[in-house]
Formats: sequence, C-alpha cells, structure tokens
Amino acid sequence: MRLLDLTLPTPEENLALDEALLDEAEASGEPRETLRLWESQRPLVVIGRSSRIEVEVRRDRCEGLRIPVLRRTSGGAAIVVGPGCLMYALVLSYRLRPSLRAIDAAHRFVLGTIAAALGRLVPGVECQGTSDLVIAGRKFSGNSVRCKRDHMLYHGTLLYDFPLELIARLLTIPPRQPGYRQQRGHESFVTNLPLACAAIRDALATAWRATEPCPEWPRAAMARLVVERYAEREWTEGPN
Repeated sequence: MRLLDLTLPTPEENLALDEALLDEAEASGEPRETLRLWESQRPLVVIGRSSRIEVEVRRDRCEGLRIPVLRRTSGGAAIVVGPGCLMYALVLSYRLRPSLRAIDAAHRFVLGTIAAALGRLVPGVECQGTSDLVIAGRKFSGNSVRCKRDHMLYHGTLLYDFPLELIARLLTIPPRQPGYRQQRGHESFVTNLPLACAAIRDALATAWRATEPCPEWPRAAMARLVVERYAEREWTEGPN
C-alpha cells in the first residue's frame, strides 16, 4: 500500500485530495490502495454529503470565529477538525478485498484493524456504534465512506490533542445518535486518545503495511475538484 503523509495549504485542497485519490484509483484500471495522513492547521467544520448545515452546525458561531464550514463527499454527520486531530484516508480495492462491498463488513474490517493497532499502545480501544472508535466509552474517532465501482474511500478523524470544548461550541447535538451515546452532550461524549501524533501515524502505517512511497499524487484532479466542488458555495450549502 502507498503512504502519503501530506497536508495541503487550504481546507478545500485537503478535502479534495481524499476524493482525487479515490478517482485516481478508479481510473487506473488496477487495484491501487493508499493510506493518506494529514492534519488541518486551522479549525474547520466538515459536514457530511447529505448533512443540513442549519440542523447540525452553529453557523453564527462559526462565522464569528471565522471558522470555515465545508462539505465532504462521504456521508455521516458534521465534525470539527484542526490541530490536534489527525485525519486519515484509506483508498481500498474491492478486487483485493471483495468482502468490503458489504458496508457493515467494511466498517468492521477497517475499524477493527485500527482499533487493534492503537489498542496495542492504549488498552481499551473499541469499536462502537456504526463507525466510531472509543476508549472508556468516549468517542475519539468518527468515520465515513464513499464507494465507487472498484474502490472505496474510508476516512475519518483521530482526536489526540484537540480542544474538545470547540466541538460543543460549533456543533449542535446530532439528529441521529448511536445508542451507546445515551443522550450525552459533546463534552461528556468525546475525548482525546492519550497518544502522541507520531505514535498514531506509525501505528496506522504499520497496521496497513503502507510502506510504498507516493511521490506523485493527483495534483491536477485535486485542483479541478476544488474549483468545481469544494470552493463552490452551492456544493457547501447543499440541501435545505
């Protein structure tokens, strides 16, 4: 598997690159798997493909703090990311891993692999809900999926040194909640994984056997997606 540890200058570029890596794999005509790691240098709210901003985001507070709100190509609810939140993206091949065509199996496989890798360093890491990773019943990782014909994009967050109070400040309580949340507010539901970022990076690369350098990445496709989608107000505003 290729390893791309790359944070681009803008939020739009970073979101676009995840999608461009998926499109690149699809266009290659062969299995092409990649693990990408990145970390936003500024706070950012990212909503799911079908999310409604007015339902999930405290827009007035985002505007007051000049925190951008952008929409990703995968599903799930709104998240807050920034320094202290490592982002990962996996492009996985159905040809190499046919069982992943079943979404439930994909969640179990990806999250099980990550939980096992991190659990060797911090005992007690578990999968909960549909696509969360938790420790002591508190969530530190949310994840989502985008599927195409021959590959899938599975990506998510890993909180390790994030200002957790920012989540409650910028997001409403999500309209859909996993049972294990038990109606808890953000403050008592989320937590940071007690690991250094370098240790998390190493654990992920080892778990996925991501050892192949990735000097070339889809720059032109990323730039096109920024212009056509991620920088477009119509895309971000989405359904009303």
